[in-house]
Amino acid sequence: MIRQQIFDAIRERLAKRAAEVRHVDLWNHNVEFIEQEAAWARPAVFVEFSPIVWQPLKEEGLYRSRGASIRLHIVTDWNSAEDNTEAFRMCDDVTGAIVGLEGDGFGGIELLETHTNHNHEDIMETIEMLSIRMTRRI
Repeated sequence: MIRQQIFDAIRERLAKRAAEVRHVDLWNHNVEFIEQEAAWARPAVFVEFSPIVWQPLKEEGLYRSRGASIRLHIVTDWNSAEDNTEAFRMCDDVTGAIVGLEGDGFGGIELLETHTNHNHEDIMETIEMLSIRMTRRI
């Protein structure tokens, strides 16, 4: 359930600190098949969980993640190259809201990388890669 807790915490934090975000969901290659999917409002944030490598701790049933990361796919409308100020500002707002987020079993969220993808005609996708520490009891 740790992934669900993280996703819910991200959604709640964005509702409070990045109110311009109109849609939050799990990543499922959403922008690659945008014409085939039901429409979703933009700006949108999709949360992608990278593979998690678990390391057992001394206490039985307790595990800690090693090198875990999440990606935030921030999707905005594409404007001309001269007029993307609002999209870049909104991406900074989203990232700023999530860095440092903590909850039961997770914390230490830090920014690692930023990728700007504009291979999708009418939209711009910014991918923020964040590291995260997690613990899990089984």
